[in-house]
Amino acid sequence: MIRSIVSSAVAGLAGFAATKAVLASRLRTDRSVVRTNHAGGEVSLVEGPAVTAGLLAGGLLIEDPRQRAATLLVTGTAGALGAVDDFCESGSSKGLRGHLSALARGEITTGAIKIIGIPAASIAAALILRTGTRRTGLFGLARPDEAASWAGRACDIVVTGGVIAGSANLFNLLDLRPGRSLKAGLATLALTDHVRAVSWAPSAAIAGAAAAAAPDDLAGATMLGDTGANAVGAAIGTILAETADPARRRVILAVLAGLTLASEKVSFTSVIESTPGLREIDSFGRGDV
Repeated sequence: MIRSIVSSAVAGLAGFAATKAVLASRLRTDRSVVRTNHAGGEVSLVEGPAVTAGLLAGGLLIEDPRQRAATLLVTGTAGALGAVDDFCESGSSKGLRGHLSALARGEITTGAIKIIGIPAASIAAALILRTGTRRTGLFGLARPDEAASWAGRACDIVVTGGVIAGSANLFNLLDLRPGRSLKAGLATLALTDHVRAVSWAPSAAIAGAAAAAAPDDLAGATMLGDTGANAVGAAIGTILAETADPARRRVILAVLAGLTLASEKVSFTSVIESTPGLREIDSFGRGDV
């Protein structure tokens, strides 16, 4: 217990410090990372690399070796492929349907690379997580994998990978207003059933990185972009995938799939702004930005 508390505290501090270090670096003033936001103002994409660095720094403190390996793999890959889309964007296609349509025409966009790469990394992370037994429960006791058959294990790996990739995509879809993705991430962590050796340290790393990035994000000076939103979503998805039982993982995946499909038809921003409670939470801390 004491070891978990200490490692989690260090993970949070590492996430905060690494994020702050990148935010304060020369990259912040580089014009190549400046974009125009929804309000027509200038915003820096430095937050994405900064938060990704914070998540990776904190992820090194995760106690469970498989959770650590899976988290570092998928967070790093999601952040890297998000950066490709942020800084080397090609093609005019937008959204899941747009990138898949472009791919069907033989056009490989940076978005399509992300659509292929993040799920592939998520399946690899799922393979790491679902190998043999894992530590679970209050006393960290090992138990057999619930999916005894080969088909059951294969299905659970696909579902686990889907939860991780779906989370990475969903948090990217939410990054349309200052602070929205960070708030959604912290709310998700607050509602998660945590497992000490598995989720305490990565959750602390996410919280530390979010605390470092939130002031500039809420002020509209920086934004996560694909780099940071994909990395945050992947890290949270890995926590959800490993703290939920197989039945709950299937439910989570169904919800993620439903929201992703809905995003092709419905504006999340419109829904949030027209819903009392959600509207106030979404706008809290950012003023008129």
